[in-house]
Amino acid sequence: MVKKDKNGCLAAGGKNTSSCKVESLISIDERGQMVLPKELRDKAKIQPGDKLAIISWEREGEICCMALIKSEYLAERVKDFLGPVMKNMFTS
Repeated sequence: MVKKDKNGCLAAGGKNTSSCKVESLISIDERGQMVLPKELRDKAKIQPGDKLAIISWEREGEICCMALIKSEYLAERVKDFLGPVMKNMFTS
């Protein structure tokens, strides 16, 4: 079960183990590139060559929010979600 904590962030299983906050503001250059601040890369343990997935949310046909997630964590979440579904398909 997923619940929102007092900050409106999602916490799995109703546990208040997550926190969300504005880490920094970044700019997009003329080539469409952005730089994640070093402090944030260090805190998130993002290394050169790491893959990040962009998750977007739409409101009224326009993307309003985007989030980055390390690809290995996205893969884990997909396995967590699809594992039980796939198991039920093959045992039914």
